[in-house]
Amino acid sequence: MEMQGTRQLAITHQQSWEALNDPAVLKLCIPGCDKIEATGENQYSIGVSLKIGPLAAKFAGKIVLSDIHPPNSYTISFEGQGGPAGFGKGNAKVQLTPNADGHELAYTVQASVGGKIAQVGQRLIDGVAKSMTEDFFKRFDEEMQKRHPEAYADKVAVDNPASTNRGVGGIPSWAWLVVGAAVIAAYFALR
Repeated sequence: MEMQGTRQLAITHQQSWEALNDPAVLKLCIPGCDKIEATGENQYSIGVSLKIGPLAAKFAGKIVLSDIHPPNSYTISFEGQGGPAGFGKGNAKVQLTPNADGHELAYTVQASVGGKIAQVGQRLIDGVAKSMTEDFFKRFDEEMQKRHPEAYADKVAVDNPASTNRGVGGIPSWAWLVVGAAVIAAYFALR
């Protein structure tokens, strides 16, 4: 499974980098996340409760950051286990790029899943992935508005029209993105 997408961010490049590398922010923004803890340099353990169709399970996984180029990009490798529900593993590349409107977050995720979750069907998995990704970015935008209200002062408050999310194959990836993009990778890791 491969996914990619982009998102225009209202906060500064440095604020985005710091938020996408802050376990406390990511824990607040990843739906169902109950734990993100540092386990070593650029290594984290994560716990997420997910429901995909008839399957609901608590997943435990680990995330490792590599190829780090602050404040522009990194690669996230992930793997997660959900007991009888299944497993997931893969990697995500996250990039922050300046543009005329501030900067854009771009992500590409390659992941594989197995076990019972893989048996519920690709369409259901794709739908849940898209929903979780949108929920992550909505929560991320809301948290950044709380922490950096000055960045949103000129934005229309309704749906933040400066934000876009264009997925390939109907699936925007997450990130821890996150992490989202990194966060998004954690979702796929935990399936």
